[in-house]
Amino acid sequence: MNKNKYLQTIGVVGLGIMGGMMAEALCAAGYKVVGYDPAAAARKRLQKAGGRALASATAVAAEADVVITSLAKASVLEAVVAKIVLAKRDKKKHAPLVVIETSTLTLADKERAQRELTRAGVQTLDCPISGTAVRMTSGGWTIFASGAQAAFKRVKPVLNVFTKNVQFVGAYGNSTKMKFIANHLVAIYNVAVGETMTFARKMKLDPQRVWDLFAHSPVLGNGVFQLRGKLMVEQNYLPATMKVEVWQKDMQVIGDMAKSVECPLPLFTACAPLYTTAMAQGLSQHDTAAVCEVLGRMAGLKGGKR
Repeated sequence: MNKNKYLQTIGVVGLGIMGGMMAEALCAAGYKVVGYDPAAAARKRLQKAGGRALASATAVAAEADVVITSLAKASVLEAVVAKIVLAKRDKKKHAPLVVIETSTLTLADKERAQRELTRAGVQTLDCPISGTAVRMTSGGWTIFASGAQAAFKRVKPVLNVFTKNVQFVGAYGNSTKMKFIANHLVAIYNVAVGETMTFARKMKLDPQRVWDLFAHSPVLGNGVFQLRGKLMVEQNYLPATMKVEVWQKDMQVIGDMAKSVECPLPLFTACAPLYTTAMAQGLSQHDTAAVCEVLGRMAGLKGGKR
């Protein structure tokens, strides 16, 4: 049960796959949770978990001690920040508001949000998450946190509800850079595993046996092989742990950042067309592991369940 008097109520704005799971975890940990999402189904899930759905991000910011934002687009973050700025807070009841921004967006988007919130007296932490919603339940998330260290110390117990692997990485924005590196690796690993599985199938090897031997290998295995390699074995990519459509946005953000710092990414660039092809083949709502289907079709193999 939460005992920190300054963290009595946590707000979550954006109750999609990631935000919704965080809200449910906070409810289970004993926090009072209020949230907002424009989707009625998302609000209902929060209420079923024990939280309260409010009418707007402004209402959430007025009532919460800490607000977590988990949003899909920069335009949505901009709108949410404007709503948070409008909140009238009772200073006798609440310490200064801290916004924990967890979305995967460009560094410029994050910095713009921080400036607006700072002008309104709101402390902001950049805290993107490395890991899918599925991996939170097994403690598989890594949260990179950056910004004011005092604010980080205040909210660390909240972040520890989701994972014990919470890393403070310094100045605001460093976390987003860390997330870019993490997703850069995931994009490459995912395609590499798909290529390995396709090669195995072409040689008439049992994909399940390949996964059993390689996925947990201390040399060859990693979390991507364990999670997405299993989907490739089953050739079943629904429900998605990360949709190809959403991943396209992340790929674009990473590519833009690399261009801005004049860093060539030849392996990452070589992977990009496979995700684009998955979109063209009707796999936009499927898991990113579906790049294995793209590779399989290139190799003349029979498709899976999709």
